[in-house]
Amino acid sequence: MNETRHVVAVVDDDPRLLESMGDLLESAGYVARGFPSAGSLLVSGLSDLDLLITDIGMPGIDGFELRDLVRKSRPELPVFLITGRHEIADQGRAQGGGGFFRKPFDAQALLAAIANALHQSRDGG
Repeated sequence: MNETRHVVAVVDDDPRLLESMGDLLESAGYVARGFPSAGSLLVSGLSDLDLLITDIGMPGIDGFELRDLVRKSRPELPVFLITGRHEIADQGRAQGGGGFFRKPFDAQALLAAIANALHQSRDGG
């Protein structure tokens, strides 16, 4: 295994999802950082992150807005969107660029997509 563990941030206002995603990512060898809101992630900073997973439907800054903000400062950072709301999932905006997953999502498919995105970003895309 690599000496350097990739840092994956998860932003979701559901504490149960943050905990389960943290467990999943840690079990796969990643460093997981959970944030209950987009604002808390932005205050913490983006500089040490290798990948971001964010819920779309959150109070305040939603996942679309967060993705757009992140792209301005870290355009190379892979951003995955997740949602349990199927009307959002069907929007073209949700599908565009990066990974997209509907809750409940397949853990192995998510881990494979993370590994692929990190491999591509490391290799320059």
